[in-house]
Amino acid sequence: MFNWKDDRNLTLLVDFYELTMANGYLKNGIGDKIAYFDMFFRNVPDGGGFSIVAGLEQLIEYIKGLKFTDEDIDFLRNKKIFDEEFLMYLKNFKFTCDVWAIPEGTPVFPYEPLLVVRGPIIQAQFIETMVLLTINHQSLIATKANRIVRAAQGKPVFEFGSRRAQGYDGAILGARAAYIGGCAATANTIAEKMFGIPAVGTMAHSWIQMFDNELEAFRAWARTYPDNCLLLVDTYNVLKSGVPNAIKVFKEELLPKGYRPKGIRIDSGDIKYLSQKAREMLDEAGFTDCNIVASNSLDEFIIRDVLQQGAKIDSFGVGERLITAKSEPVFGGVYKLVAIEEENKIIPKIKISENPEKITNPGFKQIYRLYDNKTNKAIADLITFANEEIDESKPLKLFDPIFTWKTKTIENFRARKLLIKVIENGSATYNYPSVGEIKSYCQEELKTLWDEVLRFENPHKYYVDLSLKLWKTKQKLLKQFAD
Repeated sequence: MFNWKDDRNLTLLVDFYELTMANGYLKNGIGDKIAYFDMFFRNVPDGGGFSIVAGLEQLIEYIKGLKFTDEDIDFLRNKKIFDEEFLMYLKNFKFTCDVWAIPEGTPVFPYEPLLVVRGPIIQAQFIETMVLLTINHQSLIATKANRIVRAAQGKPVFEFGSRRAQGYDGAILGARAAYIGGCAATANTIAEKMFGIPAVGTMAHSWIQMFDNELEAFRAWARTYPDNCLLLVDTYNVLKSGVPNAIKVFKEELLPKGYRPKGIRIDSGDIKYLSQKAREMLDEAGFTDCNIVASNSLDEFIIRDVLQQGAKIDSFGVGERLITAKSEPVFGGVYKLVAIEEENKIIPKIKISENPEKITNPGFKQIYRLYDNKTNKAIADLITFANEEIDESKPLKLFDPIFTWKTKTIENFRARKLLIKVIENGSATYNYPSVGEIKSYCQEELKTLWDEVLRFENPHKYYVDLSLKLWKTKQKLLKQFAD
């Protein structure tokens, strides 16, 4: 498998307070105390009904490569705040935590743990930064890509955003996440080399400008790529020159050689109007099979609107507003301590805040996704303690963890555990699916969500409930710290 890190040592890609806390834990004799952390998010980007989790493979690869080099130790020694005992601890550092995670491509919801880490506090705390930046970034892009893909109503969406991404890792891993979210291909060539994501593309406006006129440029392209001829028609004037010249070249350069044109691309202007007129011209010329590709600062709302207005577009190229999730470019995942172990007993911990949404769910947990056996639709997610089991043969009473009087009893359901162990005692136990397999899994999982949850605006709230045992523990801790 291609190493996405390209042999870079990213061990020090941490917030500095991870190191100052680690030093403090060691000095206070609690560096090996077992702690549990949850990674979760509080809000779905763009006010959507769900997110799609992504980035797990890259996180595991980072954890597998954790080591402090001599250069790292020398750098930290020169900070003048760490003693030799701590530096020697880092020199001999070995990650021995257990990690559970929700598989990539799964639709997920606020407040449920996407990742759970159990292990010595120094180690479990240390990976916080990379957990967040990896899962936050790819989950954000996968979620945005899926919104755009759903807006396209089955028409292919190509990720065209590399040149506007936040750095080369943003471009590469953003292309990966976009594919998981449903994009058909990417313009990013290295993404195909690394992940097997189809890379596509034809020409830029500069190709047209390099020739004396547009017709000559089109002829040269058709002669070079007769079996894959897609022409960019908006360099000068789409309807007066671009489409007419494309039709002329299709007839004179392709048809006599037995080829059919692949399509035209419109990259500016009113794509609804231009696509309709271009479609009329192409059909009249006998090229009903010639596709029309649209690009130019598109997002889910523009795509939805132009299709509703009758645009004749067969596929979309989406760049900056996808690869940067421009409308809401922060996923907002957090990493919180939820329990410790004392004498082999798990002690739940809670963080309380003046902002109710920042109060954490305590304890070592599991998530069950509950499906209606008749419809195969997801009913709700139930967060439980990790040792709780769901009896599918009996009715199950769910209640809203905030508005507790709101209850629902379900029967004839099945329960699926979402969190699976991916690292045990520091060693990876997870066989990575291919990116294509993750994409297919994501598409199947989305079919289990009700249409109301899929709405772009004012989606139905998908309920994430707490088990009665977990809810009582949370209330007990809240009361304990309030008194």
